[in-house]
Amino acid sequence: MKTSAFVYPWDVNGDPEAPGRLAALGVRQATLAAAYHSTRALTPRHPRHRVVTAEHAAVLYPADDRWAGRALRPYPAGDWAPGDAYGEAAAALAGTGLEVHTWVVLAHNSRLGAEHPDTSVVNAYGDRYPWAPCIAQPATRAYLTDLAAEAAVRPGARGTELESLGWYGLAHLHAHDKTGGVGLGDAGQYLMSLCFCPACRAGYAGQGLDPDELGDAVRTALEPVWQGAPSDGGWAGVEKLLGGTTAATTRAWRDTTARTLQEAAVAAVRAAAPAGFQVLLHADPVSYHCGANAGVDPAHVLSVADGVVVPCTGGSGPLAPFAEHARPDTVLAANFTIVSGMGGSPGTLAEDAARARDLGATELRLYHAGLASDGDLTAARSALAAF
Repeated sequence: MKTSAFVYPWDVNGDPEAPGRLAALGVRQATLAAAYHSTRALTPRHPRHRVVTAEHAAVLYPADDRWAGRALRPYPAGDWAPGDAYGEAAAALAGTGLEVHTWVVLAHNSRLGAEHPDTSVVNAYGDRYPWAPCIAQPATRAYLTDLAAEAAVRPGARGTELESLGWYGLAHLHAHDKTGGVGLGDAGQYLMSLCFCPACRAGYAGQGLDPDELGDAVRTALEPVWQGAPSDGGWAGVEKLLGGTTAATTRAWRDTTARTLQEAAVAAVRAAAPAGFQVLLHADPVSYHCGANAGVDPAHVLSVADGVVVPCTGGSGPLAPFAEHARPDTVLAANFTIVSGMGGSPGTLAEDAARARDLGATELRLYHAGLASDGDLTAARSALAAF
């Protein structure tokens, strides 16, 4: 099984030993960030620094002139990834024989929301989520589609992995996050992630729902949750809180919005890419889920992209729904966290990978080679060799 490790440009640039260390893990591919959200990241082996603070979402290469005159455009990185940081790191990694694929984060951008607040998801209470661009808005969709094409198809890249290509909602580890005081559960998360910006209000109306009445229904449904009532039960819980017909109508609007954006973004990448360029999506097989692993319909997404990257840490993950719709050439990449401090278990990677293979996985992903300790990397290397 082909294995790739995630890595940031700042893990590689300025550390001449980084490419060889990555190749020595036993991986054939590096999935290298080309467009990424704000973060604070450890670099435990870098000779010049130990912590990198990426202050805002940015492209890690020089953007081209397609953005001239546009209000929504990608932001350049600061001193954490200056110039063509992606290109420099990609060249170093390729020099060790590694195949390099881009890693592109799309609908997750707090600076965009801060500077263009009208682009953000707005919940039923009128609160904006600045980290979550609303993917129903035409200008935002155009921005995300062009960003996907530009950031994915970097010189020398053999493929891309598109993260956050779908709805983002309430659940997000924002700075000093303090949102865990009430257990919202799956159903509460869905209701708190429904967007009521002008584009979504028009969308609900087009589905036959009065957006004002829908907002009232969401707030009424959530009131017992704020008082401590459970809101679990998956989609059945959403139907219980909101009513079956209303719940299904909101989901139809959101599913269609996400599906058409995924189709447009993948088509834009393919139009810009050379023949044989691989396009994968980070995905969750439950279409109403929000986040970095965007909720998708498995049959649909595998008819659009070459495959998916699926989170599998702590178990087999949601591989089976994708395996049911896989073609012989479909890529099902099982993504395992190998950083012990982030809940990973690199020592059990061989057993975990075997289970994933039995459930249909065709490739492995290791998150994250730059963040892992030396002990974690040693354990992962031994596990891969045993597997």
